[in-house]
Amino acid sequence: MLEWLTDHKLPVGRLAADVFDWLQDNFYWAFDALSVGMEAMIDAILWVLQTPHPLIVVAAFVALTWVLRRNWKTCLLIALGFLFILNQGYWEETTESLTLVLSACLVCMAVGVPIGIAAAHRPRLYAAMRPVLDLMQTLPTFVYLIPAIVFFGIGMVPGLIATVIFVLPAPIRLTYLGVSSTPTPLLEAARAFGARPNQVLWKVELPYALPQIMVGLTQTIMLSLSMVVIAALVGADGLGVPVVRALNQVNTALGFESGFVIVVVAIMLDRMLGRGSDK
Repeated sequence: MLEWLTDHKLPVGRLAADVFDWLQDNFYWAFDALSVGMEAMIDAILWVLQTPHPLIVVAAFVALTWVLRRNWKTCLLIALGFLFILNQGYWEETTESLTLVLSACLVCMAVGVPIGIAAAHRPRLYAAMRPVLDLMQTLPTFVYLIPAIVFFGIGMVPGLIATVIFVLPAPIRLTYLGVSSTPTPLLEAARAFGARPNQVLWKVELPYALPQIMVGLTQTIMLSLSMVVIAALVGADGLGVPVVRALNQVNTALGFESGFVIVVVAIMLDRMLGRGSDK
């Protein structure tokens, strides 16, 4: 019985390979266009972060932190964090990782929020999507790198694609949760006053769901940052590169140094977004 079972293996891997080959043969133009668009977005963000003097960029981040948090202690923490990164000589790698994070946020929020809204209004759609979202979050992230390399080659774009696939379920789920949990009395009151469906969405559901959507944005940023090392395996620049180099060379000093910089960036982003306490 066992031999018969192993001799009649289901062709899961072969089927997946055939699907990827078919997509590459028939939709190469779409992947090329997507690659060009994402490269343009990445280059634009890199230009903004790397062209000015580093201290100007640091001052801009501190000013943004003040606008978001209105707390001088948080602003001081952001300034000290960036000065530490400059001191360690990881400014270029940090800007490259921030570019990957910001690009992933733009793509994930632009795609995830509308899908979450649609799923909240169509329960059957969300029921059909839920297994796919579970698969996207539980499938080992290294598996995403294979088709990303096949479709987009080596560089920042496949790293961005793998990051988006891993991170996208977060804004979809949280947007769905926020919109679908809008209290029924609010919806009935809006409709009683003659609000059209689009007015109900923009004036009732989205304002009520905004805290959940912002949590989705926070999760998107933090999960994207967690992908920087994995993205480095497909040629994406950033803080993951020295980590991978340290692993290959068994270089403890380099590994701890670059890893600690990643932790500093994560703490700064966490405090900027307001998840940390200001007290």
